[in-house]
Amino acid sequence: MIWEYFKLALTNLWHRRMRSYLTMIGIFIGIAAVVALVSLGQGLQQYITEEFAKVGTDKIIITPAAGLLAPGATLSTELTEKDVETVQRVNGVESAAGEVLASVKVEGKSKTIYTFAASIPENNFRNTFLQMATWEIDAGRMLEIGESGKVVIGADFVRRNLLNQEITVGKTLQINGEDYRIVGILKPLGSPTDDASVYLNDKDARELLNIPERVDYIYVKVGSGEDPIVVADSIERALRRERNVEKGKEDFSVQTFNQLIDTFNIVFGIVQAVVLGIAGISLLVGGIGIMNTMYTAVLERTKEIGIMKAIGAKNSDVMLIFLIESGMLGTVGGAIGIVIGMGLGKLVEIGATQALGTAMLRAYFPLYLIVGTLLFSFIVGSVSGLFPAMQAARMEPVEALKKKY
Repeated sequence: MIWEYFKLALTNLWHRRMRSYLTMIGIFIGIAAVVALVSLGQGLQQYITEEFAKVGTDKIIITPAAGLLAPGATLSTELTEKDVETVQRVNGVESAAGEVLASVKVEGKSKTIYTFAASIPENNFRNTFLQMATWEIDAGRMLEIGESGKVVIGADFVRRNLLNQEITVGKTLQINGEDYRIVGILKPLGSPTDDASVYLNDKDARELLNIPERVDYIYVKVGSGEDPIVVADSIERALRRERNVEKGKEDFSVQTFNQLIDTFNIVFGIVQAVVLGIAGISLLVGGIGIMNTMYTAVLERTKEIGIMKAIGAKNSDVMLIFLIESGMLGTVGGAIGIVIGMGLGKLVEIGATQALGTAMLRAYFPLYLIVGTLLFSFIVGSVSGLFPAMQAARMEPVEALKKKY
């Protein structure tokens, strides 16, 4: 019996196929936007979660009170080498190191650019730092502890030819007026800022930037078997004592990597909700289009409704036919939108991979996204056709046969 309802609804839609196509436009535009945006968002979230997993959950990051700063940004309150020493003395801390980051001028033969220079620790935290950075050498090698006058550069110096000249291992770069020999070139990291930065040993970076004591970030590795949250609390207490600040008025921030992941997920969830809200406007327009089409269908088919009811069709039968029709409009429009959305997502992924050199922005299509979107399309279509279906079901057979439209 149900199959007969679907067969009849499909026949009716096929006879009015041009109107059906036009009605579905609003649905599949909205669904395509939802699928493309959500898939890219899910892919980005998955990538970042995987990167955090590589770093490990036994790490802690300490920043000035504003949290993670933009590269080169400074605050009136700064972290210092004294803070690093304080952190290293905390129970449960295996190793710690500070990083400095600042803007520098890099001069080529015919072009000058401004980018960022970052330091690489030269203590027992160095290997942990390199693991956290997830750097891979594309050419040459990594800097060794104690090396001076040498630099490792980001992939964009070669890939995007930032200085409009040939850059290879062994060449010399002039950074803030000082010459540094290139010993290594990194593979693309996926961040335009990181891929255009230069990396020096800590001593060289401090001399070049003239910041002997300032620290922009402090990284901590927690000892084996220690709880990162407990260690983070101990670090907070030690820094409050050392910096002479009261609890709740800290001019620094201590976060475990699990806390960073949670913060990222909250922010990302808000962004996704806003994006989905915007895409939902298209679905609302599509739903109104379906409702308009179904009202028109009721007016055009009053005689058909009258005949069905005259030969024994119940109100529920008539209502179900119109509901299935509107649901099918939503479902077919949703299916088309899913295919278009998947295509758009993949196109963005391919373009981003070529532009960034990494798979940071990738489209991810979990089964629940496809099934949920299709089900949502059916619900939008059915709800949009509910009132027209109720109007059709309430028609009296005699009155329906008498009406002329």
